[in-house]
Amino acid sequence: MIRPAGPQDVPFLRDMLRHAYYWRVDQVSESGEPPVQRYVERWGRPGDTALIAIQDFQPVGAAWYRLFKADNGGYGFIDEETPELSIAVVPSRRGSGLGSELLEALLARARADGYEALSLSVESDNPAVDVYKRAGFVVVQGRDDAVTMRLDTG
Repeated sequence: MIRPAGPQDVPFLRDMLRHAYYWRVDQVSESGEPPVQRYVERWGRPGDTALIAIQDFQPVGAAWYRLFKADNGGYGFIDEETPELSIAVVPSRRGSGLGSELLEALLARARADGYEALSLSVESDNPAVDVYKRAGFVVVQGRDDAVTMRLDTG
């Protein structure tokens, strides 16, 4: 089941942010939060939209997007009108198709909300790159070991 997120889900979104940032299980840092809190801090701003995947009555994945300003853009920032997408699935449920289901549901929501495009940033060797390409995302910029991808939702 996939449901819209509410204010009560912000702690889970923070957890999912850690899973997204530390997608390689062997690289998880004990030193604190990943340097990407902008993706969830002060959640509930205009444009903030999230979906939560539930299995066996437990949240197991999340997909969300939010708008950023040019002076505080995210890693996949394109412009102030294009929300940046984040997605993560708990390690025990990866590879089950759940990420694709969440992505498809969030893309439908973005279209319904009138967004013309979505963007994201992903490390080049992350298996999720293939999921994004199958959904129609294209690489618009490469830097270091990551790429910025964009999908026109129309």
